Amino acid sequence: MTRFPALLLARRNLSRNRLRSTLAALGIVIGVLAIATLGILGNVLQLSAANELGGIGNQVIVSPNADAGVDSLTSRDVQEIRRAAEGRGTVVPLITDGAVVSNGGRQTFAQLYGTDDPRALFAASDGHLPARHRQGAIVGASVAERLRLQVGSAVEIEGNRYRVVAVLAESEEITPIQPDNAVVLPESEFVTDDYSQVVVQARSGEAASAVAREVRATLNARTDRVSVFELGSILETIGEFFALLNAFLVGLASISLVVAGVSIFNVMLMSTAERRQEIGVLRAVGVQKVDVLRTLLVEAALLGVAGGFVGALLSGLAAVGLALFIEQVGFDVVLVASNAYYLVGAFAFGVVVSLVSGLYPAWKAASERPVESLRG
Repeated sequence: MTRFPALLLARRNLSRNRLRSTLAALGIVIGVLAIATLGILGNVLQLSAANELGGIGNQVIVSPNADAGVDSLTSRDVQEIRRAAEGRGTVVPLITDGAVVSNGGRQTFAQLYGTDDPRALFAASDGHLPARHRQGAIVGASVAERLRLQVGSAVEIEGNRYRVVAVLAESEEITPIQPDNAVVLPESEFVTDDYSQVVVQARSGEAASAVAREVRATLNARTDRVSVFELGSILETIGEFFALLNAFLVGLASISLVVAGVSIFNVMLMSTAERRQEIGVLRAVGVQKVDVLRTLLVEAALLGVAGGFVGALLSGLAAVGLALFIEQVGFDVVLVASNAYYLVGAFAFGVVVSLVSGLYPAWKAASERPVESLRG
């Protein structure tokens, strides 16, 4: 008996009871569909979150370490940070404070930022950000709305009047710098020459990590004078969370595939019991045990291949449906290689479960002595 007749014989045997074979394959369909779809959903969530938060992974925030008695960063500290970030990104020293900002009879509390280089951190929705901030105030969107400000309006801060030169765009990013409730002034408007923090806008996440390492090595060589916060660490934590969530979902879905395996096990047991005499005749006329075993395993494999293919196909269509019908999900996070791995992996897992489930019934039927099989 060759492999090709074994395949034809297996197909014929499965066709004898189409309903039972279909129900067994349906279990594999559901199992593969659940594993692949939940795996892809988790992966899409992770990729979407990474896309939304990807920008913050390039920022490094350097602050004075209050626990070590350091209250501010000096110009020398800023120079050291500039050396560490040279060729890797832009360094923006900031002076921060808080104050009541008023316009006519309206007033609100705002976060003050002092910097001469607002373009490195902010974007304007009205007006233009100056290349070198020498005069005037740049107000955040929330401050402008509360005080009804626009470009050309005047605001008063601690007795000083400033003309609004730009209104900042609303921020959609997660970052310690909050532009919506900010008023950005030139550094010269502050009485101190020291800085509250330094923001490094690196060119990539790897560059941000390199800058952070060098800043720690330089400024904290003797004592921990500064705190270096890499926002990329947030992304790593989020990635670890989604990886754990994904593993949990796939594990949960695997239970359904195990149940499908039990169904195939039952189908194969019933099928071999019904064909006990037929198998006995085959063994009596000289068909080898390995050929009978091969034929029965091919039947189990066919159930797994058919069920796995349909399950993977339906899961792929469900993934495409996500991009088509959910606005927040784009094709850039759906049509990626990692999602294809879930489809292929779930399909392969379905076939393996089918083979393992059919192994014992096939071995039992093939191992029975022909005389005992013919007795029924």
